[in-house]
Amino acid sequence: MQIALTNKNISKHTLTILLMLGLFSVLFLSSLAIGSVTVSPFDIVLVFAQKLGIVSGIDEMKELVLINIRLPRLLLTVSVGAALGISGAALQGLFRNPLVEPGIIGVSSGAALGAIFVIMFMGTVAPALLEVSRTFIMPLFAFLGGGLATVFTLKLSKFEGKTQITYLILAGVAITSLAGAAIGLAIFYADDAQLRSYTFWTLGDLSSATWEKLNILLPLIGIACTGLITMSRSLNAIALGESEAFHSGVSVEKVKLLTVLFSAMAVGVSVAFTGIIGFVGLVVPHIIRISFTSDHTLVLPCSAIGGACLLLLADIFARTIVIPAELPIGVVTAVIGTPFFIYLLISSKKKRLI
Repeated sequence: MQIALTNKNISKHTLTILLMLGLFSVLFLSSLAIGSVTVSPFDIVLVFAQKLGIVSGIDEMKELVLINIRLPRLLLTVSVGAALGISGAALQGLFRNPLVEPGIIGVSSGAALGAIFVIMFMGTVAPALLEVSRTFIMPLFAFLGGGLATVFTLKLSKFEGKTQITYLILAGVAITSLAGAAIGLAIFYADDAQLRSYTFWTLGDLSSATWEKLNILLPLIGIACTGLITMSRSLNAIALGESEAFHSGVSVEKVKLLTVLFSAMAVGVSVAFTGIIGFVGLVVPHIIRISFTSDHTLVLPCSAIGGACLLLLADIFARTIVIPAELPIGVVTAVIGTPFFIYLLISSKKKRLI
């Protein structure tokens, strides 16, 4: 009976993931076609066929838009959305708190501190190189800032050789506050150009995607997301309590450390290359749990797919609503996700009352 039930659950999970992948495919192809230059699905097929050497003579402008502009942007969007979604789900499972979002471990604030350091330094020492530094110097310092903030958070959370969840939250809050104070001090001395650069960075930006950036970002996010998915069964056990998980054979301390480190890697890389994109890591895991189940073997992969879907949808709106301008992606994610999230919460409460 237990085996049949397990097989049934596996079938449900597989079907759910396939449906999510179907939704993702529709959004990805739609996003590839929609923009200031509209490209039909048939043209998309022809462009990729030409890249494979099957056909020739395709419109060069459409090929340029698809291959050099739109496709890198969509791959960046998908990878960042997946990273934020799965990190939020993993940390919510680890902390056993639905209000947790990826920034709780201090990685976002640390990355922001690294970014404003570059903006202030370059803007003061070499203003002409400020725009050039956005390509790799700023992401590097943002990633290092996020990594250092996470390391300090982990160090502060140790008590008697173990990572205490309560101390981890408090340490994250402390590091975030400290980084916020440093950022506030930098803003106080910033000029208008530096302040504008930092403000737009904090709102998120997907327009600067290039194949060179993707060569760095995709492997790191891929490693982090794969590592988090391997934590799914252990997080299920921890959801019952740390002592129960330990007695069932789970290495609780190892799971805590790896979950935090993989989440920090995913979020740190994402924030480094796109700026701060809030809301995705908080709302997507909620939507998955309310709609399907709390089983992390489903929640983690579906949160990754759901995060990619939400960011793809937000990117379509950001690129098309105010053509030729573009709305900040962080603003759009909040505008799109909040009403849907509120609707799910109200529906969930009504079901419980009934």
